[in-house]
Amino acid sequence: MQWIEVFKAVLFGIIEGITEWLPVSSTGHMILLDEFVTLNLSEQFKSLFIVVIQLGAIFAVVLLFWQNIWPFPKKFNPATGKKQITVDKSIIDLWLKILVGCVPAGIIGLLFDEQIDALFYNYRTVAIMLILVGIAFIIIENYNKNRRAKIVRSDQITYKIALIIGVFQLIAAVLPGTSRSGATILGGILIGLSRTLAAEFTFYLAIPVMFGASALKMFKMDYSLMGAVEWTTLLVGMLVAFAVSYLIINFLMNYIRKNDFKVFGFYRIALGILVLLYFSFFNVN
Repeated sequence: MQWIEVFKAVLFGIIEGITEWLPVSSTGHMILLDEFVTLNLSEQFKSLFIVVIQLGAIFAVVLLFWQNIWPFPKKFNPATGKKQITVDKSIIDLWLKILVGCVPAGIIGLLFDEQIDALFYNYRTVAIMLILVGIAFIIIENYNKNRRAKIVRSDQITYKIALIIGVFQLIAAVLPGTSRSGATILGGILIGLSRTLAAEFTFYLAIPVMFGASALKMFKMDYSLMGAVEWTTLLVGMLVAFAVSYLIINFLMNYIRKNDFKVFGFYRIALGILVLLYFSFFNVN
């Protein structure tokens, strides 16, 4: 029965909502999940689904950080006694920095999206990057143990810093398993951002990146292949990803105020080894 795919979408939405924001690689988890809970729909739709359910996750970011990212807030004007739309130049400046940070991955994604998937979207690359970035988290957190962050507010992020973080995001865009959030958080910590600010800026960077990636997939999709099951599967996946993302982002921001990222490093290493073992011994394809 095809409607079972809708229930599978719930599982995909849960995994997407959890792993998109924790620095553990949503791609690695999606590959494993697809082995056990495969969507029995067209390959083109599956390619669209895996990307577009991220929109649900990104709407959670927009909702949670709305006051930090909306540049036209309404403020009370004593002269008129009413609220009126104002322009927050600091938020506009933040958005310009976000866009600068998205340039490296955006250019490479537009030019080489299909080639990158063909070359690197495989379990070996995912497993290796899970392990390597996991080791990097442990090393960098040990290195930073007694160091104080130099950059703790978003207005301290310069365009140069935004571009450097964007280069780390590019690594994740090219090498699946790196984790977009993992790469940008690591990059931010390395150049002096606090864990909280590195995570927040990672969330902000995700907004144009995910909207852009989803728009690209939707533009390429042959909608004649999509019926009621496909549309329902997509919407359910997005809604579940939104709800779970909302909870996970709140959890992560509270967690990193008192803890470091080493636990995610150990988890990544274990998952990378699991992916290698599973596909090496139990999946001949």
